[in-house]
Amino acid sequence: MNIILLQPDDWLNDTTVVLADRRYRHLHDVLKVAVGDSLRVGLLGGQSGCGIVVALSDSEAHLEVKLTEPPPVRHPRDLILALPRPKMLRRVFRTVAEMGVSRVDVIHSARVEKSFWQSPLLRPDRINAALLAGLERAGDTVLPEVHLHPRFKPFVEDRLPELIATNTCWIAHPGAGEALSGQVGEGLIMLGPEGGFVPFEVDLAQSVGALPVNLGARTLSVDTAVAAALSQSLAGTNS
Repeated sequence: MNIILLQPDDWLNDTTVVLADRRYRHLHDVLKVAVGDSLRVGLLGGQSGCGIVVALSDSEAHLEVKLTEPPPVRHPRDLILALPRPKMLRRVFRTVAEMGVSRVDVIHSARVEKSFWQSPLLRPDRINAALLAGLERAGDTVLPEVHLHPRFKPFVEDRLPELIATNTCWIAHPGAGEALSGQVGEGLIMLGPEGGFVPFEVDLAQSVGALPVNLGARTLSVDTAVAAALSQSLAGTNS
């Protein structure tokens, strides 16, 4: 945890917050803070800065807070992701938050098992917990927006054209001649499930403007592909 994320209801007054949940336990059990210690803190969705421990008890910590710094720069590309296996979900959501992605659209695909959509890990509270873990690791304060689309064709035909009206969309496809690492500018990246998108899905995405690209010669697991695509995108945007 490289930043203590604060919620609006943590404030005792204009300058002091009270922590009595897992954040307090982290301060007490892991960081072993003492009165006078300085910590990096940030308001969820807002500025970050410094928190000074001014009081400690067996159940809570009081911090005097000063927030002066804007959130980190966002990642230049959003993500459209075929729903991964449930065991990968937390890792993937944490990664997109760590990388500063602003928006993630999770979609269905022919190679996604329909039962995956029933996973409790897709509950808003579970998604939020994974995203918060990523923010805390990265020292960020801004949660990515996550949107779920359990049907592929309606998303691509109806929603995708709106999303890419002013942006480029790249769809990862092993047979593509162009590499994502060579693409320039902001936009969206479409990543398929294990095994990739089927030809019909690639063709449909291309029909509304998506451009096929590859992530390299190796076959990657979904969580590794997410990290690779987001990292390669930074090289193409000078971020």
